[in-house]
Amino acid sequence: MSLRPTLETRRATPTLEGAGVKLHRAFGFQDPSELDPFLLFDDFRNDHPDDFVKGFPWHPHRGIETITYVLEGAVEHGDSLGNTGTLGAGDVQWMTAGSGIMHQEMPTGNTGGQMHGFQLWGNLPAAQKMCAPRYQDVTAADIPVITDDDGTRVKVITGEFWGKRGPVDGIAADPQYLDVFVPAGVKKTFRIDTYRRAFAYVFDGAGAFADASAPSGVLLEKEVAGQELNIRDLSGDRTLIRFGTGDEVTVQAGPHGIRFLLISGAPIEEPVAWHGPIVMNTRAELMQAFQDLKNGTFIKPVH
Repeated sequence: MSLRPTLETRRATPTLEGAGVKLHRAFGFQDPSELDPFLLFDDFRNDHPDDFVKGFPWHPHRGIETITYVLEGAVEHGDSLGNTGTLGAGDVQWMTAGSGIMHQEMPTGNTGGQMHGFQLWGNLPAAQKMCAPRYQDVTAADIPVITDDDGTRVKVITGEFWGKRGPVDGIAADPQYLDVFVPAGVKKTFRIDTYRRAFAYVFDGAGAFADASAPSGVLLEKEVAGQELNIRDLSGDRTLIRFGTGDEVTVQAGPHGIRFLLISGAPIEEPVAWHGPIVMNTRAELMQAFQDLKNGTFIKPVH
């Protein structure tokens, strides 16, 4: 087994999206090869309804998949195909935009006014850019949760892990999407297919991720007696960790435990032409998409 090196650790940055939703962006609209097949990751978390209730009104997508995972509050959605619904706490929606869709996403807070969720964009390969749009709405009750003897808890949203398979299927990048909690002081190793690009996103607590550059036999340079770590050395809330190649990721939880998303997928390795919510392979295809929007032929007939 080989430990994946930590290529980069960075904080998500505040930004505005939609009609003025305040969120934090971990990556997106930069180098699309960095985490291929993933293009963008947003953490939309707020305690003040004024910062999110205007939501994400009608907008187009083509050539990508959007993955929305709600932790607190709800997201009401509707689209140009007539689909409507509400994602509640713990629910997931995996939307394959394919040839094109218009949709809106309107968040609402819980009883205390809090809203928290994530949205990940996955690229589609050229052969599937113009496939028919589809949705997979998954309720929290349908997502397997595995609890290990040491208290580690993993929700398997998609892919296979520890003998359980997530309910979302048929995704182009064959991703693994895990919601992981590791209790205070526990060190845990997670297997990841060597050929996948991988990242972790910490959103609660803190911990230290092992680096392959540590001396032989040492998993965590900052480890000390009693499995306690200097809090300054930990990756904490709203931190992205980008991994290199290998087949294992090791983390040691800090004094309050750590919760993070562990996401990996097979790289597509194709040219990317990207503007806003539309991602194609060539500039000509991108210009055609916007011409389709202008002349009313963006939404293709579903056969």
